[in-house]
Amino acid sequence: MAGFCSGSIVGVCYGRNADDLPTPDKVVELIKLHNIKYVRIYDSNIQVLKAFANTGVELMVAVPNSDLLAFSQFQSNADSWLKNSILPYYPATKITYITVGLEVNESPDNSSALVVPAMHNVLAALKKAGLHKRIKVSSTHSLGVLSRSFPPSAGAFNSSHASFLKPMLEFLAENQSPFMIDLYPYYAYRDSPKKVSLDYALFESSSEVIDPNTGLLYTNMFDAQIDALYFALMALNFKTIKVMVTETGWPSKGSPKEKGATPDNAQTYNTNLIRHVLNDTGTPAKPGEELDVYIFSLFNENRKPGLESERNWGLFYPDKTSIYNLDFTGKGVLDMTNSTDGSKNGTTWCIASSKASEADLQNAIDWACGPGNVDCSAIQPSQPCFEPDNLVSHASFAFNSYYQQNGASDVACSFGGKGVKVDKDPSKSIPIISCLSELFLTMFRLTMQQAYSVCLKSDHNSLTS
Repeated sequence: MAGFCSGSIVGVCYGRNADDLPTPDKVVELIKLHNIKYVRIYDSNIQVLKAFANTGVELMVAVPNSDLLAFSQFQSNADSWLKNSILPYYPATKITYITVGLEVNESPDNSSALVVPAMHNVLAALKKAGLHKRIKVSSTHSLGVLSRSFPPSAGAFNSSHASFLKPMLEFLAENQSPFMIDLYPYYAYRDSPKKVSLDYALFESSSEVIDPNTGLLYTNMFDAQIDALYFALMALNFKTIKVMVTETGWPSKGSPKEKGATPDNAQTYNTNLIRHVLNDTGTPAKPGEELDVYIFSLFNENRKPGLESERNWGLFYPDKTSIYNLDFTGKGVLDMTNSTDGSKNGTTWCIASSKASEADLQNAIDWACGPGNVDCSAIQPSQPCFEPDNLVSHASFAFNSYYQQNGASDVACSFGGKGVKVDKDPSKSIPIISCLSELFLTMFRLTMQQAYSVCLKSDHNSLTS
């Protein structure tokens, strides 16, 4: 996921309601491999916080619903939690948000009344530590917090939540914290397929839905739901609060009744979502407005109750292989598989993109030669494939080895968008499993020499200007 100094961001939710997940340090390796820069967790687990130390990944941590009573009753409980669970790992672990409570509007008990007092106590603890401007405090909600969401301009909060919503919105406005919402167009389509088309839910619609009150045109349900929330906020005169999507996504598998839960639909939804968000197009009511979004979820979670889909929202299986190919950059993976020459019997190879940064390539090599189980001894110093000694050629060796070992599938050539599948044999005279050909290596040498020449020229110009 591309990280930007400004503009919208896309993160991933790291849920752990499963008994077969990799250890947090292995998870962090996977996250770094795919260049994911923003992660949400659902507690403040010490092993997880330690694993993210010095990675630069921005972390959203949580106070779970089970702690709301203690946090709301006594300031000392919030102080102790911050002292023992957060401060020992900060700032090495880059914590930027604390969510207090999870979708309390869906909670059958009275926990909603505890949320705002708990938020105030967490904020007070942060102020004592001098961190209240660096770590924002908020709480997450389901779309059920609205009584109306269509048309978007008629968006309104559910009056049954008024007792905790008004003080919460005042808290968010005063502290410049976002309103956090979990949005799932999948459920709207699954529960009302005759009213909501699959294309509209997947950002694929060629037709437009018109808001009769504003004349605004909507081509996808995600934008309509975001704008419904903005209109609900404006109706209560909270015009400065920004919306953040703390969960959205699409399941890759479901029960027989959940026909929309497929790998293809999940890939389509998340790919289109990432592009839409990172393009900073905003929504019809908020054109150009930045929007931060977190995709649910990193892994399938086998202990979640409910229908089959509940356990199949992951981007990755517990063994860290991709469930479907997803480009986190929003630019689309460069696909050269349609080249018209050089293809023999459908054979394909996987090479490293020359546009990838050195840091990303190194992370990918480390993963392929480590958890990916590729034998990379041939690219070690003095070994047959060490020359030319540059990251693009070494990464190409590692990428292709992993690709061939794992069935030459599209997923096996992903590497977070750093892998490029080709059907023109790059080896010519020498099989690519052993080494890349001299012709291919010469191309890399020239590329590196040209880049080096440009860098030298740039340095010279900067020194003489």
